[in-house]
Amino acid sequence: MKVLHVVTLHTPTNDFGGPTRVALNLSQGLRARGVDARIATLGDGFTGPLPKEIEGVPAFMFQARHVLPQFEVSGITSPALLARARELVKTADVVHVHLMRDLITLPFALIALQLGRPLVLQTHGMIDPTEKRVAKLVDALGLRRVLRGADSILHLTGMERDDVEAVIAPDRLNSTHRLVNGVRLQERRPAADGGRPPTVLYCARVQARKRPEDFIAAMPTVLAKHPDARFVLAGPDTGALAAPMLDLARQLGVADSVEYVGALGHAEVLERLRTADVYVLPSVVEPFAVSVLEAMSVGVPVVVTKTGGLSPGVEAAGAGRVVDSKPDRDNGALVGQAILELLDPAANEEASQAAWGLIRDQFSIDKVVDTLQAVYDGAIRRH
Repeated sequence: MKVLHVVTLHTPTNDFGGPTRVALNLSQGLRARGVDARIATLGDGFTGPLPKEIEGVPAFMFQARHVLPQFEVSGITSPALLARARELVKTADVVHVHLMRDLITLPFALIALQLGRPLVLQTHGMIDPTEKRVAKLVDALGLRRVLRGADSILHLTGMERDDVEAVIAPDRLNSTHRLVNGVRLQERRPAADGGRPPTVLYCARVQARKRPEDFIAAMPTVLAKHPDARFVLAGPDTGALAAPMLDLARQLGVADSVEYVGALGHAEVLERLRTADVYVLPSVVEPFAVSVLEAMSVGVPVVVTKTGGLSPGVEAAGAGRVVDSKPDRDNGALVGQAILELLDPAANEEASQAAWGLIRDQFSIDKVVDTLQAVYDGAIRRH
């Protein structure tokens, strides 16, 4: 079977976040089973020639052209990639598009429909009803057509499925399937031995939705009991918040205990996770964070909020702590107390085992690919 994954953007430091990471994880899982999975995408931020593969996955990558910079990622494209689109779609048994309102994934989905190729869409929470005029124009020109015509639409949550269906209302979606995010199970990190200062890690895009200020505001609570603790803020600064976060640390008198290391490649992310005692992602809205899955895949206990899609699983398994974070209040003390609980050696080891087991039992890429291959088989049968 030949599968073409189409995702908007790949950068050396994975600035586009979840959709690209999911496309790579799924492609790697498929290739491990002998499926010829490849990725078509735009590249940006590379020095020298664009790579022809990403983490072992063959890639049709073309330089991103920022034709509509005011629309950020939605406004980038490549005439050269679009010129190859029909050829790439024709040679695929299944076209799996990680769909958003943009100038790459939507054209590929329209071409797959035109050529009659089996089409699977995955929206990653990026398609929902809108009153924005440009987005409504995109919906009218093509988005509704691909949503109606797709052989299957993958969703993480019931809310995401309902949002997608609302875009084409009063019509209904043909076929939907829940597909959770999955990651490769890693070797579990060693138990904390008390021989080094405790390390608390935030590793995600630094943007308002992910509430990095709650990570910083938690520091005084933790440092009152563990004055040698180290806090690492990592991730691309897509919200222009890194400098304000460091300013906040200075105002709180804890600047000497935090380090901003910027965007990291995937191997560097795993390396940082293996040396962390607790991973913190205080997002108020987070459908199914891949970064939380990756932390648990190496056995790092996590602190997440109740509104996250993974939070019920984390709480049920005892894989960390779930806090009742609110967007309109200072949640630093709550997050700090949760971190303190997980810095207790016995509690940390127990949560570490639970986190690693949760990935093994429910969110390993092997289990996700089992579901995905069944979806592909169904899409092919429809044709």
